[in-house]
Amino acid sequence: MASKIRVWGVALLILLAGLMPRAASAAPVDLYRTACRAALPDGATDEAIARAPYRCGPDAPTRGSPWLWLRLDPSGLKALPADWVMVVDQTRFDRIAVLTVTPRGESRLVRDPSQLHRHWAPGGVMKFVIAPPGREVRALYLGFRNIDDLSLMRKVVAQTDAALTGVEVGWLVLIGLFTGTLLSAFLYNLVIHTGRRHAFQRWYLFWVAVSLCYGLVWTNTAALVVPWLIGPAAVRIDLVLVGLMVTAGNMFFFAVVEDGVLPRPLIRVGRGLAGAGAVMGVLATIDDLPPVLTDRLLNYTIAGTAVSLAISCVIAVRRGSRVIWFYMIGWTPVITVFVARLIRNLGFAPQNDAVDMATFLALAFEALVLSLAIADRFRLIRQELDLARQRREVDLAEAKTLRSAAQTDFLTGLGNRAAFQQQAQALMTVGTPFSLFLIDVDYLKDVNDRLGHASGDELLRHVAGKLTHSARPFADLRVARIGGDEFVVLCPGPPSREAALATAIGTIQGDRWCPDDPAHSLSLSIGAARFPDDAQALDMLYQNADLALYTAKRLGRGRYVRYDPLQRSLRDMQIAVAGEAEGALARGEFTLFLQPIVSLADDTVCGHEALLRWNHPRHGLMTPSRFADLLVADRIGLLIQDHVLDMALALLRDEGERLGVLSVNFTSAQLSGPRSAHAVLDRLALHGIAPWRLCIEVTEGVMLDRAADTIMVNLRELHEAGVGIALDDFGTGYASLVHLRQLPVDRIKIDQSFVAGLDQTEDGTFPIVSAIVGLGTGLGKVVVAEGIETEVQATRLRQLGCQLGQGYLYGYPEPMAAPSVPLAIAG
Repeated sequence: MASKIRVWGVALLILLAGLMPRAASAAPVDLYRTACRAALPDGATDEAIARAPYRCGPDAPTRGSPWLWLRLDPSGLKALPADWVMVVDQTRFDRIAVLTVTPRGESRLVRDPSQLHRHWAPGGVMKFVIAPPGREVRALYLGFRNIDDLSLMRKVVAQTDAALTGVEVGWLVLIGLFTGTLLSAFLYNLVIHTGRRHAFQRWYLFWVAVSLCYGLVWTNTAALVVPWLIGPAAVRIDLVLVGLMVTAGNMFFFAVVEDGVLPRPLIRVGRGLAGAGAVMGVLATIDDLPPVLTDRLLNYTIAGTAVSLAISCVIAVRRGSRVIWFYMIGWTPVITVFVARLIRNLGFAPQNDAVDMATFLALAFEALVLSLAIADRFRLIRQELDLARQRREVDLAEAKTLRSAAQTDFLTGLGNRAAFQQQAQALMTVGTPFSLFLIDVDYLKDVNDRLGHASGDELLRHVAGKLTHSARPFADLRVARIGGDEFVVLCPGPPSREAALATAIGTIQGDRWCPDDPAHSLSLSIGAARFPDDAQALDMLYQNADLALYTAKRLGRGRYVRYDPLQRSLRDMQIAVAGEAEGALARGEFTLFLQPIVSLADDTVCGHEALLRWNHPRHGLMTPSRFADLLVADRIGLLIQDHVLDMALALLRDEGERLGVLSVNFTSAQLSGPRSAHAVLDRLALHGIAPWRLCIEVTEGVMLDRAADTIMVNLRELHEAGVGIALDDFGTGYASLVHLRQLPVDRIKIDQSFVAGLDQTEDGTFPIVSAIVGLGTGLGKVVVAEGIETEVQATRLRQLGCQLGQGYLYGYPEPMAAPSVPLAIAG
């Protein structure tokens, strides 16, 4: 840093020495302020140029048609020796001419842009040698053909023809210092970070490159290498470079400021102005557009950029940005110099080279300071990278510990859902055929309710151990627990391995898992599907295995079912039917069929069971087995069940006591709400029906529902109000005896599967039915036998003491006209 300061100090001393006036040289003469102007056509003679109607002041023309001639006052040239020079600002034109009138005659010098390579000087000016000494010049004229606009040119000076004037020496020293500083900054930032460059570094390198090109072209230094790059060509390139400097400077600013410091809308405005700067720079070079207008638009864009940057700096300072201070230090001299140039261009200060020189000094200083800003930003980035590296090492250490936990089931030690998906996807990626076993532990909720969650966890661990043991002979099997009571097994290989694994898992069924209670045996429902035969995507394969599992549960649980496309067809049909249910309710397609319940002692009808039917327009009369899923669905199931209850109550109201006690099947959804019992009693009161005339039938599945506690409370409340409670399908469940003791049950209904075996002489169900009847009567319950079809069955039931019965022997379910019941279907 100290060496850089010494270099800058020496350069400034040389620059000041070059700018000091020399004693032997005449002072430069400002000819621009004395100029009067006239517009003339092509081909005007020297005499026509001398006699043209020149006008002075602000009303004088600033463009020609096509020539604009300036009449310059030669009175101040007397001290200039022979071969003095006229120094002219660079602007755009098609041709330039200098007409000198002396006592010996006139001389005209005419040049077009391609002939200017010998007429340039450092400092962005053109230089034309005038042979006669200043005292002999009687008239002096300067002409431009198709000049942009004279208002854009600020300098016409006469000076001695020294080989290198002090001003030119100063420009050469300055441009050397400027070039060296910017090249050093450019090369420094090329090597400061050799990896992937950040956006702010790329924009800074672009800004430095454009600024360097602008300085070399504007000062005519580039003409040392490219001789034609002066005059109009240099002006056009300068306009483009100025626009690019605005773009690069703006984009660098918004990229280097720390993330989150500036508001998003302000960043978008700044970037928009950056793009406008590049566009305005290009538009300013188009000859067909008004040059004054495009110049003003470019300046307005620069002014807008300055305003947005100023606002951004204020916000960044208030929000504690560190890098903004470097930016403000670097930009303060540049802004100061550009304000000074504006004051000079508006005529409030005299024309001189000091302001232009200061411009490039400020740009060089800015490049140096912004390099420091970038270095500081990289220091912060390195600190952030070090912190990130330390955190990453900690994260890797933790990840190594947690990776297994992320893919391991905490309870069983098996893989979890994530591990299962990863393993299945890996098999699918390489195209390995495999079978997916989806296994559900039956009656887990009942175990949790009766024995506690600790016993439920023990059951799950027991299943995990048994599945792992069954998979041990198959070296590449993967076992995982993917949900509360769901396990999966991935079985790569041919279908024969699937069959062997199904047999091995089948041996687990009925296993005694609870040492304290040998009566509890293991029951698993298993569904299987195969890749790629049954599905080629994991989600679809899982769905197909789930359909097979659903079928296994529907068939009575505790069994293995292989996926069959027919299962999906049935499922799709059920979904389609479900979609029609709401419309069917509105159209009155759901009706009630009544089946009589008789006293087995004298065959008299003492009640009826209400059975739901759907009179479908295409599928005909459907029993609930066809649309059973609808009855447990949350919304549509409640609508259907409420409709059934309203129809049943309307029948009781209109038929009087002729129907006796009417039994209606209830689902868990109807009984799980906190006011479910009150709702039923309110409806009975609304229809004017005594509670004892309604009997609610529930299955053991209702007792196993998640809301079993609430259901029990509602059933007790209904029972206390006089509503009958019947336990349907008794004997087929897992814990019917326990529930019989807990529930306020009035009736026990023997499932028809037991009644059907009463007339068999061998392997019949007589002992089971006898036990159920004995149990029911011993507890003071009314026993009802379902599915009585023969007299033999009826006789044996009478002998056993069964009180009531129903079945085809006494009557088929028959439709009974019911009054129209208004529906309240939610939208």
